Amino acid sequence: GVEITHANLVAMTQCFLSDVEAIAPGDAILHPAPLSHGSGLYAVPHVARAAVNVVPVSGGFDASEIVDLVGAWDRSLFFAAPTMVKRLVDSPALAGARLDRLKAIVYGGGPMYVEDAKAAFAALGPRLAQIYGQGETPMTITAMDRALVADAIARGDDARLGSVGVAQTGIEVATDAPEGQPGEVLVRGPTVMRGYWRNPEATARTLAGGWLHTGDVGVLDADGFLTLKDRSKDLIISGGSNVYPREVEEVLLRHPDVREVAVVGRRHPEWGEEVVACVVPRRALPDAGARAGFEASLDALCLAEIARFKRPRAYAILDDLPKNSAGKVLKTELRERLASPMAP
Repeated sequence: GVEITHANLVAMTQCFLSDVEAIAPGDAILHPAPLSHGSGLYAVPHVARAAVNVVPVSGGFDASEIVDLVGAWDRSLFFAAPTMVKRLVDSPALAGARLDRLKAIVYGGGPMYVEDAKAAFAALGPRLAQIYGQGETPMTITAMDRALVADAIARGDDARLGSVGVAQTGIEVATDAPEGQPGEVLVRGPTVMRGYWRNPEATARTLAGGWLHTGDVGVLDADGFLTLKDRSKDLIISGGSNVYPREVEEVLLRHPDVREVAVVGRRHPEWGEEVVACVVPRRALPDAGARAGFEASLDALCLAEIARFKRPRAYAILDDLPKNSAGKVLKTELRERLASPMAP
């Protein structure tokens, strides 16, 4: 665990009100995401502003229940993992939603792919905001408020839409690489933890030089917008070349028959690692011929859009991707599956 102080929570509250969303008395925050994570932290600024905290009866995310709650509570907002936003957009229940009563959906906790963001904006309108943080500086590294997301959509700026925004108020964000080049994301400011509970060695490593070393790889542009590439542990090194899984995932999600995708590395005797795409199709593939045709179309898309060395060398067709309670895809579990002799 991490040591978070009262001062950290005060700074986090200030960041939310300054950079994410204003709160007025009587506003409502719904909690379909786990209270043990970001949603629970966002209860703090809502309590501070005399807003209402609403916990769904299901205790989790159910699209129909969320639609009902939005209709019941005016000026409502909720925090969601991108996978939850996607499930809401894909749900038939959304057709009956009182979107005029929904103020915002703040997403974070994982990558929101550009195609998914566009689909969500088309379905929900200018109600999307994004944050990037981690447990060591909860919810408070960068943000893109509703206006910034809407502006990126209006200008057709996929690069800006694919970023995680700019540093939140009072937060410094840097990388250990030149501007425009990928490097580890470094953070300092009043929201950063004091350290890891009873683990001084890990604390010293992570807070070396007075900066929080996030373990995330990102690129900062000239305007201060941060674009995440991947967790450093998810970087694939194939034949000495770096492959960032998110870049490949963004391409594969353009395929009309792909519902979800996660790209991971698998050991290879010659190349060190090879790129494998774990794909959830939108419809069942009835036989080997349909599967082969689907994989061939995925390969053709990758060859047309990215360098040949980045394209997947194998495709694992799955019914679903493993996720934790916060909606994050468990890539460690996927890598373990692919290490099996029975894997594709």
